[in-house]
Amino acid sequence: MNFKNKVVIITGASSGIGYALVHQFAHYGAKIVMGARSVDVLKKLTEELKQQGTEAVYAPCDVSKEEDCKRLIEAAIEAFGTIDICICNAGISMRAMFEDVELSVLHRLMDVNFWGTVYCVKYAIPYIIQSKGSIVGVSSVAGFHGLPARTGYSASKYAMTGFLDTIRIENLKRGVHVMIAAPGFTASNVRFSALTADGSAQGASPRKEEKMMTAEEVAYRIAKGVYKRKREVIMDFQGRATKLIKKISPALLDRLFYNHMAKEENSPLK
Repeated sequence: MNFKNKVVIITGASSGIGYALVHQFAHYGAKIVMGARSVDVLKKLTEELKQQGTEAVYAPCDVSKEEDCKRLIEAAIEAFGTIDICICNAGISMRAMFEDVELSVLHRLMDVNFWGTVYCVKYAIPYIIQSKGSIVGVSSVAGFHGLPARTGYSASKYAMTGFLDTIRIENLKRGVHVMIAAPGFTASNVRFSALTADGSAQGASPRKEEKMMTAEEVAYRIAKGVYKRKREVIMDFQGRATKLIKKISPALLDRLFYNHMAKEENSPLK
């Protein structure tokens, strides 16, 4: 893979998959534009990248705020004059039954996962059209089928998928590449910051780290997907099986998802 001198915007760049994406694209020669709320981490990461010979800039960015997303895109243009790849990675999760969850939690999920994607794409797309570049949404199997006890998460990822699918169709004759990336359960900080019914952070993951895909592996597969301009990258067996079974027997998939999620430690499912 060769991304030499390609300008890549990455949201949620200070940790997890976003942090791994920064290093992955830097390794392949890209110029990096980072957005996240953890400014101290971004500043340190920018210095490290520059010492390694990678051109990099950052902008403080809470993707749920339109103005922050606009400033992130402006920082990219001010520094490099163009945008080749925009990766909408920033996201949060949740775990609670719908009847128990406060609606503010669902609003928060939509603000970050869906609207954060919309805002970044809105301001980046004129430059992506010019460069015939790529837009990437980091989604989940929850964006293909409802994930019990994750209503807000599934809704936001479904919305992201529908939005990006439409962006692809609208720009079918403009050379714009749009890709949905769907990792499986990943060893990243999003699990620890998942919201509970009252909006507080989960604080610990109910899943075992050693059985999860690493953030570095996810980042590599996303980069490879962008390089090959794939429409979709589904990264694990569960994701691929989900799409297949949904076509054949969606009712069976409902039961499989229920049983699987009910086995989580302290699962809210009865």
